[in-house]
Amino acid sequence: MTHPARWPGGGALHAAREAFRNGGVLAYATESCFGLGCDPRDMRAVSRVLQLKRRPSHKGVILVAASLRQLRPFIAPLSARERALVQQYWPGPYTFVMRASRFAHPLLTGKHGTIAVRISAHPETAGLCRALGSALVSTSANLAGQVSLKTAAACRRTFGDQVVTVPGRIGRRRKPSTIIELATGRVLR
Repeated sequence: MTHPARWPGGGALHAAREAFRNGGVLAYATESCFGLGCDPRDMRAVSRVLQLKRRPSHKGVILVAASLRQLRPFIAPLSARERALVQQYWPGPYTFVMRASRFAHPLLTGKHGTIAVRISAHPETAGLCRALGSALVSTSANLAGQVSLKTAAACRRTFGDQVVTVPGRIGRRRKPSTIIELATGRVLR
């Protein structure tokens, strides 16, 4: 686990917390690339993420968390079978598409009645979620249709002061998370 006090930049965690609380957008290291994220309860912030990426709102977004507790406000209650299944994969680079709670906003779910969620094993991603006490929106840091950004410097060049870039290193995965439909077990990506 990467302890927030060991993150480069000293004030990076403080800046991330301030941005998160005030509707800002964060760029942060994930398993395979940098991600853009924000407070999934703040729809103005989610809209900013979509605008920065030029991503259509009907697609929805992924939420990443450090624990199932952080995802509970956004997902429908899991059956014992569903809980056992996701616990085989989490924490890890597996995103599950599952029924959304009635509190999950359409900007999170897109045109679907489902939501995509992951409990990350990436120490910096999970550490950031723990430090913020919340799940995060997690969509690749790039403009829609372009290559995902792999460094903090690339995020700063692309998004400038529109985001708070948290210094960090991406994981060793070459591909984004595997996406699995929980109801059927079908691999979507």
